[in-house]
Amino acid sequence: MIRVFIVDDHPLVLEGLKSLLSNEKGIELVGYATNGQGCLGYFIKNTADVILMDINLPDINGIALCKEMKSKYPGISILGLSTFSQGSYVLEMMKNGASGYILKNAGRDELLEAIMQVNRGKTYLSFEAGQSLWKQTVQTNNQLPELSGREKEVLTLIVDGLTNPEIAAKLYLSPSTIDSHRKNLLAKLNVKNTASLVRLAIETKLI
Repeated sequence: MIRVFIVDDHPLVLEGLKSLLSNEKGIELVGYATNGQGCLGYFIKNTADVILMDINLPDINGIALCKEMKSKYPGISILGLSTFSQGSYVLEMMKNGASGYILKNAGRDELLEAIMQVNRGKTYLSFEAGQSLWKQTVQTNNQLPELSGREKEVLTLIVDGLTNPEIAAKLYLSPSTIDSHRKNLLAKLNVKNTASLVRLAIETKLI
């Protein structure tokens, strides 16, 4: 039996994964968490073979969580699970110890194959993630990941000191969407907080 633990804060995704894995032969769903602290707390007294780890979590991004989990529990295989296929995300997850990366639009068979492969100690990348990683690795090591137009807009307003609600009003978006963009920027640029994000943006002239 492959013991699987899920870390994802999206209710529909979480329920779908729980439903799929709970009825799958050869897999035991041992637990789940909706944030990084819940994941860290579970593994104080419990364990698993494979963690399905979302990249965008409400308290700590999956890239940082992956690094912390691998430093504490190197024997556990981590499979990145995300809607984002950008090479920067894939590269950072793999650098921080993930055994694979798969997109949330993957089908049942691909998800199960990915779980089995990483449990055997192998690497598994979905096709899109593999392509993105290849494109990322051909860039020079000191080159920062490219930001989308919307990410640059949000970053500019963050540097200007605006709050999430203020940015949302200015861009005609919801505060939750802005919060998601802010977290994605932290993960993409590999910084821990908004202050570091602002400093990096100014020093490297990202905007």
